[in-house]
Amino acid sequence: MDNLVKVHGDGGGYDSDFSDDDRQGESSEQRLKRKHEVEILQKPFQKGRYSQAAHRSFHSSEFDREEARNRRAHIISLNAFERHKKFVGDYILYYGGHMVDFRRTTANDKTDHDVLRENHRFLWRDEDEEDMTWEKELAKKYYDKLFKEYCIADLSRYKENKFGFRWRTEKEVVSGKGQFQCGNKHCEKEEGLKSWEVNFAYVEQGEKRNALVKLRLCPECSFKLNYHHKRKEVKVKSKRFSDENQETSQKRKNRKRRKRSAHSKKPKHTKQREQSSSSSSSEESQDKDSEAEEGAEGQSEADHWRGPAPAVEERSREEEFDEYFEDLFL
Repeated sequence: MDNLVKVHGDGGGYDSDFSDDDRQGESSEQRLKRKHEVEILQKPFQKGRYSQAAHRSFHSSEFDREEARNRRAHIISLNAFERHKKFVGDYILYYGGHMVDFRRTTANDKTDHDVLRENHRFLWRDEDEEDMTWEKELAKKYYDKLFKEYCIADLSRYKENKFGFRWRTEKEVVSGKGQFQCGNKHCEKEEGLKSWEVNFAYVEQGEKRNALVKLRLCPECSFKLNYHHKRKEVKVKSKRFSDENQETSQKRKNRKRRKRSAHSKKPKHTKQREQSSSSSSSEESQDKDSEAEEGAEGQSEADHWRGPAPAVEERSREEEFDEYFEDLFL
């Protein structure tokens, strides 16, 4: 029992290697000496045993610097409009006010489509190109991109004799709308198309104007176009008929010139005799012409059954292309 008391002390407690009971009885001199020994034994690269708290001013300055760095990065990442909204919101937050006072009015805002509708011209003249603004230049640039050969028509109010016409866009030209398809806005038929020539009267910028336009329509849409009065139809004229008509007209002119020259050379007494006999000769010539026409018709009908058809002259590629494009651009 005495041995236990010696080991564990007089108080009956338990001893421990990790307890600091031995240091509680140290004096101030012993503490300073021990601290001095610790400082001597501390290595230069070794950190302190306990971390020291920074000063309050140093902590606040570092915090402000980091906060300013984050705020600057956030502002730089915004675009101009969002940055403006943030500054306005901060102003209202700090100084008071309402967001309605800072809202921009959208009453005068215009899109490109609105500018085109205000400054568009169906046909641009030299007078319209004077005093060009950026709105007019935009409308003129759009006008230059349109194809002005055939029109697209709006016939929804044909009973009121009111029609709307506009030029074709590139997409409509590629698809054949208005040339190989019906030119009506709400029709896509491709059979029985006819070409019409219309005098389009319209009011533009407070001024009355006229324009002669062409469009191709199906039979039903052609009826709507000609509901009140007949328009001029454009028909195809082939080269052969035009050349034959020119030749016949030239022959007639030459005959008339020969007759006039012959009448001028004859004497007076022969002229009197010819006047008396002109009536009888005119009647005989009319009879002969009618008989010749009947004989030619009979021969032409009989010639169909006598032998093979006459050979057709071969045309060059340029002539074929010319005839093809003539049919297209009517």
